[in-house]
Amino acid sequence: MAGRIPPEFIDDLLARTDIVDLINRRVPLRRGGKDFHACCPFHDEKTPSFTVSREKQFYHCFGCGAHGTAIGFLMDYEHQDFLDVVKDLASEAGLEIPRSGELVSKGPDPRPLYAMMEQAADLFRQQLRQHPSAVRAVGYLKGRGLSGEIAAAFGIGYAPPGWDFLLTRLGLDDETRSQLIQCGLVIDQDGRCYDRFRERIIFPIHDRRGRFIGFGGRILGDGKPKYLNSPETPIFHKSRELYGLYQALQANRKVERLLVVEGYMDVIALAQFGISYAVATLGTATTSEHLRQLLPQTPELVFCFDGDRAGRGAAWKALEISLPQTTGQQQIRFLFLPDGEDPDTLIRKEGQGAFEHRIRHAPSLSEFLFERLTDQVDMSSLDGKARLAALASPLIARVPKGLFRDMLNQRLASLVGVAAPQLEGGQTNARPTVRHPARRPPANRQATTPLRLAIALILQHPHLAPAATSIANDWRRLEKPGISLLNELIDLIESHPELTPASITERWRGRDSHHHLQRLADPQLLAHIPEDGLEAELIGALHRLLEETRAMHSEGLFNRASTAEWTEEEKMMLRRSILLRHHNKT
Repeated sequence: MAGRIPPEFIDDLLARTDIVDLINRRVPLRRGGKDFHACCPFHDEKTPSFTVSREKQFYHCFGCGAHGTAIGFLMDYEHQDFLDVVKDLASEAGLEIPRSGELVSKGPDPRPLYAMMEQAADLFRQQLRQHPSAVRAVGYLKGRGLSGEIAAAFGIGYAPPGWDFLLTRLGLDDETRSQLIQCGLVIDQDGRCYDRFRERIIFPIHDRRGRFIGFGGRILGDGKPKYLNSPETPIFHKSRELYGLYQALQANRKVERLLVVEGYMDVIALAQFGISYAVATLGTATTSEHLRQLLPQTPELVFCFDGDRAGRGAAWKALEISLPQTTGQQQIRFLFLPDGEDPDTLIRKEGQGAFEHRIRHAPSLSEFLFERLTDQVDMSSLDGKARLAALASPLIARVPKGLFRDMLNQRLASLVGVAAPQLEGGQTNARPTVRHPARRPPANRQATTPLRLAIALILQHPHLAPAATSIANDWRRLEKPGISLLNELIDLIESHPELTPASITERWRGRDSHHHLQRLADPQLLAHIPEDGLEAELIGALHRLLEETRAMHSEGLFNRASTAEWTEEEKMMLRRSILLRHHNKT
């Protein structure tokens, strides 16, 4: 079945699928360093050994050896076959499975749009430095206390006055003009096109991979709207994205905390004063999609709101959104600021130490929950306590079953004065039944031969493939199982250098060698090799294959009746083989 779908389609499908998001929707992940971790869904364990790499778009369990791509994960976890998984992923990505070998897309290929957004971001940054009218923008930023370094770190730019700045520089033909419209950079009104962002300070918005997906623009002067965001586009969805998340992940290898604030300037000012873990929603309230992105990244999530009635109302909505994803594995807090203050102004008054003291002592989710509810009832009366139980029980029921939900019920029971089981009709909270797909046998953990080592290195680190051309390629003629696989692997990466390890592995699905590639994709095979030694290991493995090739060829030459039958090329190869052996001995 896999052979009927063009490999280019699978490449595109995997490029549009983030394995971290996909797995996190099924198995809650937590960030640890640059990767994400959880207890393995494929075998029982108490200590997490399941790792997901966004960089490689691959998952691996160091306990049972299960590993693979997004497609492989769904096949095992959902017990689906390859075609059903591809159909589901294609539907999510807005693609149709190609017929007659042609790719049919419901939406534009996103890669040209990302490229267009990057060009626009570069132009906006240049204008902040070069355009004569940018002096107002620079003055505004300096007046807000922003340094040049922090402005550069966040890529702040400037859209000059006029209706066609981007149009005249990027929209040079119908195709690029169409891309500008799809990106939301240009507005098409009854055939008349003009720039969306004009005379505004520009704040680029990145996704977690660092790609430019949208912009926010702050007007200079008293015009409206004060802030203008990119519209919904094929690559930008406000309800999912968070400003500053990419910068926070880049600045903190291990993200101990994320702080959710309201505006661009709050994020940037906090970063300038040493709080490099702030993010902002893009003009919307916090959504469940936001939480699905934030909770796996950090053990502590803090929502920051104004201390007035509106701020507390917004905080309560954030709490309600959080409940279905609250397991107690992450600490969720609610920070309320003094009247008239926002993070930008308060950090400048108090400094980093005092501000972080506020964060550390902010009420937890459970504290805010019961404080808010007890304020609404008379806790001195039985009727008030019954009312508290009626208000709290439906909210607690939205929390996933487990220890944290049990503890919330115990806290409610202590406030109300009844036994916890009575709050749920005499039913205690049981752990959910965990479905375990068939356990895979552990992978072979040692790349014992030069050939296996070379394949594993190039598969897991495709950027090493060009190093294979730095030595003589006689090894390609070695008559040995696996050489053709290594040859094909190198040729594929040379012609498609953008492929990830996940995409490369999927190219072999349905072929006999796919199983071997799956085993060689195991990161434990290379765990003993430091990152700066990977290329040397590859060259060393290929040299050993080269020596083996020449040794076998030499043996074939000596088996001939007469040296007169040797060609000049064969004589030269024999001399190289002897020299190589001598070099290795010395």
